[in-house]
Amino acid sequence: MASTSNRTVAVAIVCKAPIAGQSKTRLSPPLRPEECAALSACFIRDISNTVQGMAETDNVAGYAVYTPRGSEAVLRPLLPQRFRLSSQSEGDLGARMCESISGLLAAGHAGAILIGADMPTLPISILRDAVRAVRSNDCLVLSPALDGGYTLIGLSRPHAELFADMPWSTSEVYRLTLARARTLGLPVVNVAGWYDVDDAASLRMLTDELSGQRPPFADASLAGADAPASRAFLSARRNYISA
Repeated sequence: MASTSNRTVAVAIVCKAPIAGQSKTRLSPPLRPEECAALSACFIRDISNTVQGMAETDNVAGYAVYTPRGSEAVLRPLLPQRFRLSSQSEGDLGARMCESISGLLAAGHAGAILIGADMPTLPISILRDAVRAVRSNDCLVLSPALDGGYTLIGLSRPHAELFADMPWSTSEVYRLTLARARTLGLPVVNVAGWYDVDDAASLRMLTDELSGQRPPFADASLAGADAPASRAFLSARRNYISA
C-alpha cells in the first residue's frame, strides 16, 4: 500500500441537489424559493472549485456526497470534471456522515474531510491545515462554526462514536464532539473557524464579505475564497438582501 504521504486525502462536500422549495429554505425571505435553489447551486460551484484547486498542489481528491439519489444530472454540471459523486446513505445526519467518512477511507484515501456546501468563501488555508492534520496521525480535525456546530470534520480512521446520538442543528454539536473525542482518547486538531450561510443574517455577512468587508469574527490572516458565482448572483440582488 502507498504511504500516507503519497495517498490522496478525500475532501467531500456534503450537499443537497439545488431544487426550488427544498434548498436553503431559511433564506426565504429575503430570497424567493427559486432564488434559494439558484444560490445553493452557486455555493456548490464555488466551494467545489476551491477544493479542485487543491487537487495537484495538496494531493486532494474532491467528492460531492449528495442527496437525494437520482439527482446526479442536477449536480454534475455544477462540479469540476474530476469531482466524484457519492450518494448519501439512509439515516439521520450522523449516520450519513459516519458512513460517508468510512466509505472514503475504505476507498484507500489517507484521510477524509467532510465540509458543508453553504460556505462559498471558505478559505483554502483552512482546508490545507485540515488536510495536513489528517495526514499526521489518528486524530479528529474540526473547524468550529459560529452557531456552535462545525464547518468541517476530518478523520484518518473511522470513529462512529463521534456521530451517534448527536443533537444535530443545535449549538451543542461542537462541544459534545470534543467531549466524545476526549472519552475516546482521540487527539483533536482545531483549525480556524468559518461560517455557514443559512439565514438572512449570515447571507448579509456573505454579501458584505464579497463587497470587501472582512467577516467580524475572522482573523486578519484569513482570506476568504473569491466565490465568483455567488458574487455575481448576490450583486444583482444586493439592494433587497441588505434591506
